[in-house]
Amino acid sequence: MTIIMKHDGARKMPFDKERLFAFIDEVTTDIRITKYVDQYKEKIVKTIEAKEEYAAADITQLLLLTAAENNDIAVPEWTYVASKIFLRDLYKKAAYNRSYDAKQRYGSFYGLQKRLGQLGIYDVTILRDYTQDEIEEAAKFIEPDRDYLLTYAGLRTLSDRYLAKGYDGKEVYELPQERWLTIAMTLMSQEDRSKRLSLVKEAYWALSNLYMTVATPTLANAGKKAGQLSSCFIDTIDDSLQGIYDSNTDIANVSKYGGGVGVYIGKVRAANSDIRGYKNTSSGVVPWIRQINNTAVSVDQLGTRAGAVAVYLDVWHADIFEFLDLRLNNGDERKRAHDIFTGVNLPDIFMEAVESRGDWYLFDPHEVRRVFGWSLEDSYDEEPGKGTFRDRYEMCVQSTELTSRKKVKAIDVMKRIMQSQLETGTPYMFYRDEVNRMNANKHEGIVYSSNLCTEIMQNMSETVVIEQIEADGEIVVRKKPGDFVVCNLSSINLGRAVRSDVLSRLIPIQVRMLDNVIDINNLPVLQAQITNKKYRAIGLGTFGWHHLLVQKELSWDDPKAVQLADELYEEIAYRTIQASAQLAEEKGSYPAYEGSEWSDGKYFERHGYTEVDEDKAYSHYERWQKLAKQVQETGIRNGYLMAVAPNSSTATIAGSTAGIDPTFGPSYVEEKKNYRITVTAPDITGENYKYYEKTAFQQDQFASIAHNAARQKHVDQSQSFNLYVPASIKAKTLLDLHISAWKAGLKTTYYVRSSKINIQECEWCAS
Repeated sequence: MTIIMKHDGARKMPFDKERLFAFIDEVTTDIRITKYVDQYKEKIVKTIEAKEEYAAADITQLLLLTAAENNDIAVPEWTYVASKIFLRDLYKKAAYNRSYDAKQRYGSFYGLQKRLGQLGIYDVTILRDYTQDEIEEAAKFIEPDRDYLLTYAGLRTLSDRYLAKGYDGKEVYELPQERWLTIAMTLMSQEDRSKRLSLVKEAYWALSNLYMTVATPTLANAGKKAGQLSSCFIDTIDDSLQGIYDSNTDIANVSKYGGGVGVYIGKVRAANSDIRGYKNTSSGVVPWIRQINNTAVSVDQLGTRAGAVAVYLDVWHADIFEFLDLRLNNGDERKRAHDIFTGVNLPDIFMEAVESRGDWYLFDPHEVRRVFGWSLEDSYDEEPGKGTFRDRYEMCVQSTELTSRKKVKAIDVMKRIMQSQLETGTPYMFYRDEVNRMNANKHEGIVYSSNLCTEIMQNMSETVVIEQIEADGEIVVRKKPGDFVVCNLSSINLGRAVRSDVLSRLIPIQVRMLDNVIDINNLPVLQAQITNKKYRAIGLGTFGWHHLLVQKELSWDDPKAVQLADELYEEIAYRTIQASAQLAEEKGSYPAYEGSEWSDGKYFERHGYTEVDEDKAYSHYERWQKLAKQVQETGIRNGYLMAVAPNSSTATIAGSTAGIDPTFGPSYVEEKKNYRITVTAPDITGENYKYYEKTAFQQDQFASIAHNAARQKHVDQSQSFNLYVPASIKAKTLLDLHISAWKAGLKTTYYVRSSKINIQECEWCAS
């Protein structure tokens, strides 16, 4: 007879098969076919009875891993069996550490706040800003059964990375619903007390039903002592030694507190430029990028992973070829930076030259400033086919004073871009003219580049440092702060929210949560704090696009998918703008509102919302007219509103598909250090299998571009849009994809994911 050793190690008892079977019957109630449960029982019992002694904890692991291994496209319900088993273990451990009966599942929420506050894991926000009565009232919102919405992969990801634990990272204290409630209470802590708890309840409803997710830093850090709440940041490096080093320090500080960083380095002078009049002395951008690379590696993100930095450069910069080679695995290692990600800024005139196989010219930005008194990167084409940038570019081409000018073939530059993409996945593509034409805040500046995941499009400028000696002999360092962009992200789970028809209820609370992040966040860079308040920018996005298509019984290349993207994202845009306008009526507009295209109605004209469309009912046109009028009369709370992030980790938690991407297929195996999970496509059945059958690399990428073009009309910022290509793709086909994306009005493309390369990306931003 097998003897079972209990958790304390002191008690031993005979193996009780019937008790085990009762537990299995309880957790497998959703399995449709009884034979699978019988086989599961038989395998478990056979394994246990093969030993004379078996630890109770090992039985839990055996039940868990066997259930997880059973999960496949034939019986995907096994993921929920594994989840229930894992939950039981979490409940027991939390009850033990917090001294309450595990049968309750959840203990005192107020007690949890006090205990983790004493341990220095929670910060003081909730205990400081809420009374004990309010905390205990909020605890009544908890619905333990919503834990069962989590798949095993989702629950495991949430538990391993985000639930608050003891300092050893193993002691379980916080449970899933307590994480959702802690986030809700943290984000609503500064709201008016007369309605605060009702807002907490609404935020908890949105999170616990998995209708939406918050960005990974918010998910990980809300209510806790460590870290901040924003996903990523974008800095502009000034062309000075002081500016370069100060930016590097800012990058280090952002990385230290868990943020990904986008960096625009296009203002820095090229190799062989002059320094203080001495010719051919500058070493160009590559050494400085290598320094940023070293910072990313040296200053990790909260001790969990290396920092993540994307560096952007203009395609007309004289160092562009060296820049495009930075991540290659061959050549001079002194000119390589393997740990950063690259992005290239492309004006319309360059893409036109690529199409026509025309010439292209490279310049040193420092020399352009010295000769003309303006910076080429500070302009763009206000209309397709004509504008300030191409006029200034032509002036540079014709100038006899620019000794740095170099003529190349545009297609040769594009070839190098595509070569790098097929070897490394980068550079990202940033179509700067379209970005700036559609910028609602062009009255306050220009957008030079994007962030680590190519979805953020906000005004940028460099910070300038001034040192002076005061009368008392002290040296005072002053900074003229530039626009240092902050990304505050949250995403709708399309696979649940659309099916449940909750967008009209969900989006207002989601916008409020994002807006509150701006006020309560503790940002490590001062100019980021200023920019954050100036524009109050948020990035409401989505994930689960492929999941939604399957629910609608639409194949990836079905033209109706494009129509769905157009109609759905217009609805999301309307609800988001409306929610921000209502917040402005309550709390005031963002400081830079006056003079924006929100204030004069041009935003609505530019997006075609105020034009009568014969294919749409007049009521559709009329509601946009009313909203435009409301925004002009009462303002809008947030200067930037929508951005579609990759959402890979949080999509896993929410049990849906990542971002706007197609799935990698009906199922895949995720290998971790101490466990192995088979993950199936969400809600997969025999009937909808055909919609998941193709891998991402087999899906029509031109259809993907059409989806993104349809939604880009309604997204004021951009989207993390990947291209999935086979390793054998012809150069002409890849070029056609890029030309199509540009012509379709896309603002950016993210990775080119070739089937032969494995891309390492930033988990904080991708979440």
